Amino acid sequence: MRAPVLTFTDHGIYCPAGDFYIDPWRPVSRALITHGHSDHARPGMGSYLATDAALPIIRHRLGEITAEGIPYGETRRIGGASVSFHPAGHIPGSAQIRVEVAGEVWVASGDYKVLPDGLSEAFEPVPCHSFITESTFGLPVFRWPDQTEVAREMTAWWAANAAAGLTTFLGAYSLGKAQRLLRMLEPIGPILTHGAVEASNAVLRAQGYDLLETLPVTPDLDVKAHPGALVLAPPSALGSQWARRFGKGSTGFASGWMRLRGVRRRRSVDRGFVVSDHADWDDLHQAIKATGAENIYVTHGYTDIFTRHLIDQGYNAQVVPTQFGETEEEPA
Repeated sequence: MRAPVLTFTDHGIYCPAGDFYIDPWRPVSRALITHGHSDHARPGMGSYLATDAALPIIRHRLGEITAEGIPYGETRRIGGASVSFHPAGHIPGSAQIRVEVAGEVWVASGDYKVLPDGLSEAFEPVPCHSFITESTFGLPVFRWPDQTEVAREMTAWWAANAAAGLTTFLGAYSLGKAQRLLRMLEPIGPILTHGAVEASNAVLRAQGYDLLETLPVTPDLDVKAHPGALVLAPPSALGSQWARRFGKGSTGFASGWMRLRGVRRRRSVDRGFVVSDHADWDDLHQAIKATGAENIYVTHGYTDIFTRHLIDQGYNAQVVPTQFGETEEEPA
C-alpha cells in the first residue's frame, strides 16, 4: 500500500516522499512555510522555503535563518515530491502549498481568504485530490458584511471621534490586518502606529506594497501635536500605559470575531468592525468545492461541527488536530 502524500505527525504536516514538513510546530530539518504569522512560521528549523513575497517578513521575525524564496506557481522537485506555492489571499505573500507524488495531489491551504482585499495576492483555487482546510470561522453565523460599507463605517467613526476631540484607537494584528486597514481607510487625519505595526509596514513597503502614510509612535513623539489622529496598534496595546499617554479616546477592534457581540463586550471596546483575513462560512464552501477534492482534512477552528457538515454534504472529511491557531496578538 502506497504511503499518503502527506501525513500528520507530532511535529506537523509531513511529506514522506520529500522528507519535508509544512508549517511545522517543532524544529525539523526542512520546513515549507505558508506565511509569516507566528503560529505557522516558527523558529528553529534547519531550512525554510517560502514565497518570495513572504520571505522578507519571515526573516524580519525569525532573524538569521537559512531560507530560500520561490515565486508563485513555480514547481520545485524535492526528493520524490513536486511542490509549488499558490496565492492564499490571507496576508501578503501567503500561500497554499501543492504537493504531488506519483500523480496524486494534495494541497495544504494554511490560512486563506477568498474575498479580495486589494492588498494580498488574490486566492487561487488549486485542483487536488485531498485538501487540508482551516475552519477558523466554520459556523453559519460567520458571514462577512460588504467591506466597502465597513470601511465607510470605520472612517465615519474616526471622523466623529476627531470632531469630539477624541483620539481614535483601532486594534488589529500587526501583520496583515493592520496593512489591510491602511488600504481600507479614507485618511481624514494623521495615522499613528505602534512599533509592531510600523515594523511590518516598513518590510512590506520595501517590497512595493502601497500603504497610506503613517507616523510611528516614538517615546519623544508629541501626541498633542496630532489632533484627530487614528492610532493603529495590536490588541495588547489597547488600554495599556502606552495608550493612556494619548488622553481621552474611543477604542475599536477589527476582527472576524466582532461578528459575535459577546466577544466585543469581553474586549471592552466601543466599536467592533467585522474585518477578517480568513474565509467565512460561505467562502470555506466555495474554496473546497473549487478544488474538486474528494478528501477534506479540517484543521484549527470549529473542526468537529464543520467536518460533520461536510460529511453531510457528501465529502470524505475528517478532523486533523494541529497546533495552528491564534494568540492574543493574532486576532482573525
